Amino acid sequence: MQIGQKVTVNQVRDRVSKEVSARVGQSGVVQQYKMVDGSDVGVVVEFNDKFTTWFFEDELTPAK
Repeated sequence: MQIGQKVTVNQVRDRVSKEVSARVGQSGVVQQYKMVDGSDVGVVVEFNDKFTTWFFEDELTPAK
């Protein structure tokens, strides 16, 4: 994943809020990286409605 890349949310690993789980199937743009637990890297994604949250890289795929 690269900053500025358009991605689609395919799944969420953990229990999350309804607002975040509703993003499955939606596309957004990678804004930055985030260290999440000392050994894994997350990706901060911004959606068209300006909502921003982070995901693990394996929860995302490049958008077409």
